[in-house]
Amino acid sequence: QVQLAESGGGLVQAGESRRLSCAASGRIVGVSGMGWYRQAPGNVRELVGSLRMNGAAMYGDFVKGRFNISRDKVKNIVYLQMDRLKPEDTAIYYCTFNLLGRDFWGQGIQVTVSA
Repeated sequence: QVQLAESGGGLVQAGESRRLSCAASGRIVGVSGMGWYRQAPGNVRELVGSLRMNGAAMYGDFVKGRFNISRDKVKNIVYLQMDRLKPEDTAIYYCTFNLLGRDFWGQGIQVTVSA
């Protein structure tokens, strides 16, 4: 069984920064990738950023250099550093780990950016 726990969300003002963390626990074997998605009310879930085990990262077009995804390989934690936040970044953010071809998801954490 694998559990993912996100933390670091909350209310932030536009232009500020916030770092999200996602800690994986349980039987963590065969990690091939991890990432963050988000979903705003009325919108589909979209990719924020993903990270492969070879270090290759990719981001959603809206990121435009504002966010950075990183990981602590030993602790099985994935981070999302978000800078220059905008009100349109308001959403529930979900982390995901891919283990042996299967995707596991966290419960999601709210990030609200006020104007």
